[in-house]
Amino acid sequence: MKKTLAILCLLLAACGQGGEAEKKPAAGPGAPGAMPPPEVDVVTVQPKSALITQDLPGRLIAYRTAQVRARVEGVVEKRLFTEGSDIQAGTPLFQIDARTYQAAAAAAEAELAAARAVLARYAPLLEIKAVSQQEFDAAAARVKQAEAALAKAKLDLENAVPPAPISGRIGRALVTEGALVGKGEATHLVTIEQIDPIRVEFTQSYSDLMRLKQAVKAGKQKPAESAEVQLVLEDGSLYPEKGKLQFADLAVDPNSGAVVLRAEFPNPRRELLPGAFVRVRFPQAMIDAALTVPQRAVQASPAGQVVMTVDAESKVAPRPIKTGGMAGGDFIVTEGLKEGDVVIVNGLQKAKPGTVVKPVPWTPGAPLLAPPTAPAATEKK
Repeated sequence: MKKTLAILCLLLAACGQGGEAEKKPAAGPGAPGAMPPPEVDVVTVQPKSALITQDLPGRLIAYRTAQVRARVEGVVEKRLFTEGSDIQAGTPLFQIDARTYQAAAAAAEAELAAARAVLARYAPLLEIKAVSQQEFDAAAARVKQAEAALAKAKLDLENAVPPAPISGRIGRALVTEGALVGKGEATHLVTIEQIDPIRVEFTQSYSDLMRLKQAVKAGKQKPAESAEVQLVLEDGSLYPEKGKLQFADLAVDPNSGAVVLRAEFPNPRRELLPGAFVRVRFPQAMIDAALTVPQRAVQASPAGQVVMTVDAESKVAPRPIKTGGMAGGDFIVTEGLKEGDVVIVNGLQKAKPGTVVKPVPWTPGAPLLAPPTAPAATEKK
């Protein structure tokens, strides 16, 4: 009997251990298999020297533009260039019917030969007083007139094949074969534009210019030493070649209250075309110790500008700020942040206030962080 009771006790103990094993608590947030905190790209705010810039609207214009016009009257026989190609100065562009001018040149040559023959006969006769000095001078004048007529006829003959006045990219032809040009006016045939280098004209508000000068005068800012400017393309990227400021107007436009400026950019690959609207990143002044954050880190709210920060416990907290201009692609922060603050740059969609995140140092130009993926489900055996 005692032996039977001992066996029963052992069986009950084994069953109790099995039940406890089945009732193990579920994994908590920190246990293996739990969702990890989302990663976010962050920057640590540090004071540094910053060049204040301003993005100003502008329009690209050709460095030089030449309108090729018909200088003689005639019918266009042939176009001698490929539209949209790069050509050199002096390249023939059109062939205008030149038969009339060839005949005129031949007649002028004959007239000149006759006038010179008369003058040659008069020379010995003048010595023996067979002709008067007046008759000899008249013969010499006729030679001069014939030479001028021949020069005019040759010029007309040359103008029947108008050349390119400058090197550059030629546009579409404005006339076709068979068109009558030069009758009563100098018909516009085609336009050539030199686009390497290329210019951009942009405007700056006169009031902004005066505020900048006052800040420099008060010692709050230093004047920018560099005259280099950058071009911001339509997709927000920067044009790889830097430009030079070439011209600043001395007068203010009474209609817009702005000053016109002009910069020049290299365009070796002919990527920039005249007429396109761009933004010019224009240097204005220097600040010795400025707090800056990337532009993409700043959000707009009804109460103003806000950034998302990460505190010592890795929790996300919003922070209202004020900015005072741009330094390249960064905002200059005047209020709301201090040295050492950690600001989220990428992953803002995952950074809700109060959320615990894993901050990762941000590298400018790095791709955005991918959203975290859930751990793979454990295969049931």
